[in-house]
Amino acid sequence: MKSTLLLLISMLVLSQNIAADEDQMAISVKRLSLETTTRIATATIKACREKGIQISVTVVDRNGLIQSVMRDTVAPAISLKISRQKAYTAVNFGAPTSQLEDRAATPIGRIDGLVMSAGGLPIQAAGHILGGVGVSGAPSGVTDEECAQAGIDAVLDDLEMEL
Repeated sequence: MKSTLLLLISMLVLSQNIAADEDQMAISVKRLSLETTTRIATATIKACREKGIQISVTVVDRNGLIQSVMRDTVAPAISLKISRQKAYTAVNFGAPTSQLEDRAATPIGRIDGLVMSAGGLPIQAAGHILGGVGVSGAPSGVTDEECAQAGIDAVLDDLEMEL
């Protein structure tokens, strides 16, 4: 219920922004730089290392396309694919993947390329969804999500100031 409400609110906000810009022939799009996505990925790896965990992290742009990806030294190979899918899911739904877990058994949750378990977060600053972070490899999705949040937190103040 909470995730449905969040999705509806996000859609309402986005539709209001689009409606306000209908008279424009072009729009400006905010994008993360490669340097910023690398900072996010590095801070995410560092946060999990501090917990004694080796993970993979993927940072995607607002379209779900990979910008940065890192796999720590002994993180499982499968964690690369899962981290990418979590990031892709988070940015496309504009919500943490932990809030989408109840949808995993629905037809939407079975769409190829989506992972609706904890560990993916949208990157949001100043009211803009800029991308997504996905983490995989920790014993728990909750820990994956904590590390993803640490990665976002490493750049969030700078992003808020710039936007």
